[in-house]
Amino acid sequence: MAKDSQIYIFGRFHAGPGQENALEAALREVIPPSREEPGCVSIHAFRSIPDPQLFYIHSIWISEASFEIHAGLPHTVRFIERMDSLVDQTREVTRTKLMA
Repeated sequence: MAKDSQIYIFGRFHAGPGQENALEAALREVIPPSREEPGCVSIHAFRSIPDPQLFYIHSIWISEASFEIHAGLPHTVRFIERMDSLVDQTREVTRTKLMA
């Protein structure tokens, strides 16, 4: 699929006090099955150096439709439910397109 149809996702999650390890574990569980999805080009999780409670996901999908499928899969739904109980700030997920 052409790169101009790819979608780039940035997710930001801030763990509540004492929830950092649980949030990291949830990320470590959801990344491998997400990588195996046919529409996933790339997906990685990151932890902030200055704020160890702050985590990010960056992923690339072949299309917006492939990301929509990902969002409804059981491992993704379980991650969102689990993660929502671990964060102390509203999660941010931004869909973007690559600028030339």
